[in-house]
Amino acid sequence: MTTGNYIVFIVDDDARVREALGELLAAHGIKARVFASAGEYITAEKPDMPACLILDVELPDINGLDLQGQIAEGDHPPIVFLTGHGDIPSSVRAIKHGAVDFLTKPCDVDALLAAIGVAVARDKEGRLQRAELGVLKERYHGLTPREREVLPLVVSGLLNKQAAAELGISEVTLQIHRRNVMHKMAAASLADLVRIAGQLDIPVTHSRMQAGGDL
Repeated sequence: MTTGNYIVFIVDDDARVREALGELLAAHGIKARVFASAGEYITAEKPDMPACLILDVELPDINGLDLQGQIAEGDHPPIVFLTGHGDIPSSVRAIKHGAVDFLTKPCDVDALLAAIGVAVARDKEGRLQRAELGVLKERYHGLTPREREVLPLVVSGLLNKQAAAELGISEVTLQIHRRNVMHKMAAASLADLVRIAGQLDIPVTHSRMQAGGDL
């Protein structure tokens, strides 16, 4: 994994641990920023780049596991727990809620670097997915109100005549709207449009059977 194109955030209340981890990562060409508390980490300005969060469990202002839960819905990087207060219930909880690994101090350097690698790779993939979703949302917002009505009918598998009847328009008009939807959403095929609709959480509320069409 190329170093220099990502950063590792370290949250630990022990200054000696922060210093040691910072020096270790620097020796491997890895950028790092250290924080003494969860509050410092949350309020700090962070660069917009792939990252990993190395998090202790026992912090002065909040339990690390509770912090994991609080930031789960945000765009915070994947977490690697590194703690001197590890136990099986804590490790199970951490992994269940998405942590990459749960390591205990003192930890094996290779294990830590490997966990960081996995976390950064996961963050890069997540960033790509969020960027793609952003593009799809922009395309969707570019559809006309009628085209937004046509899209879920098309991906539901309705025949053109069925979708047209559902909207009270002619089949020719439906076909025009369908072509416009395919073009504006940059869908190469119906299967591609179905995939896009799934990413956008567009509900499929009809089927050929419901509409009385052929299977």
